[in-house]
Amino acid sequence: MSRKQKRLALISGAVGFVSLAVLLVLFAFSQAVAYFYVPGDLAKAKLAPGTRIRLGGLVATGSVQRAAGTQVHFTVTDTIGAVPVTYDGILPDLFREGQGVVAEGRLTADGGFAADTVLAKHDETYMPKDVADRLKAQGVTLGGQETIR
Repeated sequence: MSRKQKRLALISGAVGFVSLAVLLVLFAFSQAVAYFYVPGDLAKAKLAPGTRIRLGGLVATGSVQRAAGTQVHFTVTDTIGAVPVTYDGILPDLFREGQGVVAEGRLTADGGFAADTVLAKHDETYMPKDVADRLKAQGVTLGGQETIR
């Protein structure tokens, strides 16, 4: 093999290796990505049951029901749509009705949502930017001036 052929083989091997590494990283990211939806968008999206997403909105007033153990049922709403959520675990201290929440989990076959992580806002002025922007776009007044049902 000449020097030119060795160099070409080395370069093409390196390009192949880098391409394979990039493909593996992209595949890993596609498996870990959880897309963000609000209930109104979720109804339009027509996602398959078992799809992993993040669901954001407000906890509907009067919807929190505690079951046996640590299981909790509540509804997340954005005034356009509402999604029933089931969560088995300890809720954050700041979780309550009428407050912003982001739940991560999977869609169920009955149109509900099985959350494995629930995040609540951390003070009176904070809400995740995606949730706040979508609620404002739908005409919801933030800051406790309007009750979401």
